[in-house]
Amino acid sequence: MKKIILSLVLAIYSLVTYSQNQDSLDFLYENREYDKIIELYANKKEDYSSNALYQIGFAYYMKEDDPNCIKWMDLSIQKDPQQVAAYFIKASTLNYMKRYTDAIETFQSSLKNNPNDPQCLIGLGESYYQSKNLEMALQSYKKAIEQPNCPSRAFSMIGQIYSDLNDHDKALEAYYFAKSKVLKDTESYTNALFNIGLLESLKGNHAKAEPAFLEIIDMNPSDYHAYSKLIQVYYRLKEYDKAKPYKDKLYDAYKKGLLTDNLKDMFCFDQFKWNNYTVLVFERYENESKNAIYNKHIFYVQDHEGTIVFRVQTEFSRVSLELGGTKYMLCANLGDAHINSGLGFNDDFDYEVLKTQAINMMEKHLK
Repeated sequence: MKKIILSLVLAIYSLVTYSQNQDSLDFLYENREYDKIIELYANKKEDYSSNALYQIGFAYYMKEDDPNCIKWMDLSIQKDPQQVAAYFIKASTLNYMKRYTDAIETFQSSLKNNPNDPQCLIGLGESYYQSKNLEMALQSYKKAIEQPNCPSRAFSMIGQIYSDLNDHDKALEAYYFAKSKVLKDTESYTNALFNIGLLESLKGNHAKAEPAFLEIIDMNPSDYHAYSKLIQVYYRLKEYDKAKPYKDKLYDAYKKGLLTDNLKDMFCFDQFKWNNYTVLVFERYENESKNAIYNKHIFYVQDHEGTIVFRVQTEFSRVSLELGGTKYMLCANLGDAHINSGLGFNDDFDYEVLKTQAINMMEKHLK
């Protein structure tokens, strides 16, 4: 995880060579020979420059040896209190160690020397965010995006914090702003698009959510989570024919073993509010080639705490099909009880009819 910021650190903090004796260390540092740096320089008792001390500490940083990294960064800072890079690496390591109070203090010390350093402002924001001080984190990220060449993470985090504060209007505004500022080939741009789609959907603006998910898929055709969200958009718009090609893509990816996480077994294709509950509707990839009974379409009814209190599902049974019956029976589960509605559906079912009958079962059995 730490290595992700290596190129960023190297680009932002250029270090100066102080003497000919350090040429070898500089060469090893520039060529990322961190094991060699530790082997040849860490145990020598020499009067190293602040720059050399930093380079040795950075080698330990890249080896994820946190105590030694902090030790050498402290030595570098003692030698030169203006060594911004040493403050940054030390504070980032403290963040990694979850010592957020110490990290905040270190970032603040660095900012005394360079109050507009966007990297340190982002690091400080991360310390505040991880320690649940969202207001101070927001303040730090907002100051960071005012600086030239601010990394894109700060833009994303502003939207994230507003979402955490349940201020969805400001979160949406922040993500639109991030989309306009960060480069298209960055993770932050995709993150902004995805959250724009989610928040517009949450506000009921499904037509505005559609282009966000379409753009993600256009940039990355293997972003299958965006497929699922786009399918939900079309179901909320009752444009079921538009959803079908994206369902087919998910089924194809399933057959090729490309799906992971919560998409590996099924995908959510609709969600809606019913009374004081949230209903999430899933479709499983299993088909009639399997002999066992299985659930194909599942309506999970969740309370305000996210607990599933009732479930309605279509159940496939080969026996029913072979006897000339419908392919699926609409059933439900309430606790240990299994309820059969007596209603059957085939593959060409009308989703609005299925949804209505599922809601009827909720009204009948969930008091």
